Amino acid sequence: MSRPNVVLTVLDTVRARDTVPASSSPMPTLADVAADGTEFTNAFSPAPWTLPSHASLFTGTYPSQHGAHGDHTYLDDSPRTLAEAFSAAGYETVGVSNNTWVTEEFGFGRGFDTLRKGWQYVQSDTDLGTVTRAEHPMEKLRAAGDRLFDGNPLVNAANLVYDEFAAGDGAERATSWVDSWLSDRDDETPFFCFLNFIEPHAEYRPPREYAEPYLPPDTSYDEATTLRQDPRAYDVGEYALNDREFEALRGLYRGSLAYLDDQLARLRESLVAAGEWEDTVFVALGDHGENIGDHGFFGHQYNLYDTLLHVPMVARGGPFDGGRRDDLVQTLDLAPTLLDAAGIDDPAFERQMHARSLHPDADADPRDAVFAEYLGPQPSPDSLASRFGEVPERVRAFDRSLRAVRTADEKYVTASDGSEWFYRVGADPDETWNRAGDHPERTSLLSDRLDQWVDSFEHAESGGEVSMTDSTKARLSDLGYL
Repeated sequence: MSRPNVVLTVLDTVRARDTVPASSSPMPTLADVAADGTEFTNAFSPAPWTLPSHASLFTGTYPSQHGAHGDHTYLDDSPRTLAEAFSAAGYETVGVSNNTWVTEEFGFGRGFDTLRKGWQYVQSDTDLGTVTRAEHPMEKLRAAGDRLFDGNPLVNAANLVYDEFAAGDGAERATSWVDSWLSDRDDETPFFCFLNFIEPHAEYRPPREYAEPYLPPDTSYDEATTLRQDPRAYDVGEYALNDREFEALRGLYRGSLAYLDDQLARLRESLVAAGEWEDTVFVALGDHGENIGDHGFFGHQYNLYDTLLHVPMVARGGPFDGGRRDDLVQTLDLAPTLLDAAGIDDPAFERQMHARSLHPDADADPRDAVFAEYLGPQPSPDSLASRFGEVPERVRAFDRSLRAVRTADEKYVTASDGSEWFYRVGADPDETWNRAGDHPERTSLLSDRLDQWVDSFEHAESGGEVSMTDSTKARLSDLGYL
């Protein structure tokens, strides 16, 4: 394979707890890919939510370096992206994103010949999501009247029908688009294809046939799908969920994984039918994880537990032809790995990276620690207060930044308010016992290690938010970010 295609598939919000090892997950296709290629069982995201985790994946840098996080909600033009590197090397670059954060609006379009919004049939700056989110027919009509003539009415009407009636929550549409694109393609140029599949993201709404095998015996599909799924409202105590209800939500989540796996199978079938599968380096990974009642949280904000950072990651094709790697790796390490797999030398990209290639022939030293950052709460406690009124002091405490360093056996987390946590994750993988007070020497050593890492690179600007359209704000609010 001289110039392989590269397909980078992000399984949004898929955590390792339900998928590693892949052979024991609800995802047999993912397990097949892992068996044919390489499964990285200790892969960690450098951030617990979409914007910074994708920016790290695209740039090979940490959030402090690329600057895209809760206090600076876009990727600046200065970091070189993976798509730009592939494009400069002569690759056709296409992508389909089903997450609002990963769009041109937030700085992710650079380098792509095509980056589609998966929820639109005709690509447009006018988003009709406010219409499809309305629950009552009269609300839909009023919203349609308000938005239909914002821009091109014909395009808006087409997108309204597509977003309202097309099957699935993005994955089915994305795989169908890629299948059509591959079928029509007669170019011998290799391609870089990026996909973001958002199905496991709350709200968990898998089709009945996928969910029912994973629901508790005493919980029906109808009962499970009527449970309220509003992580931010849960955070502020507007409603509560008991253990039985969280177990039902975990069943829906695993059903979403099973549904997503079938879409991965369709994607593989499309590559096979197009004659491209054997010439493709195929990667699937989670961008971050999820708390589903874990540690008292719902969603993926306000903490750096392994439930949010430990993710599945598999690669197949090219040099990834079998085996399993249990050493510590970061998802941002994929950037130099994929460039190495494609034989691309990009000095500008290499200069900015704080990543290590996972290519079997790379001479990078293995990691003895991984790092993560949560540089600004998203949404902030003030934003929560504007939506819900006064919020509990527990939630006010979330107004802080967090950083973590994790070795194979230990983990240290520190907050900008002076709080710190030390876990023996080898013996306490669920991070239930904070031993910082009992082990001051180990805590201090890891704190110093984290400080040295923070001081080892130049930091980006820390403030600034992108100007969003109302429909973008509404879509991100639906996803629990605003």
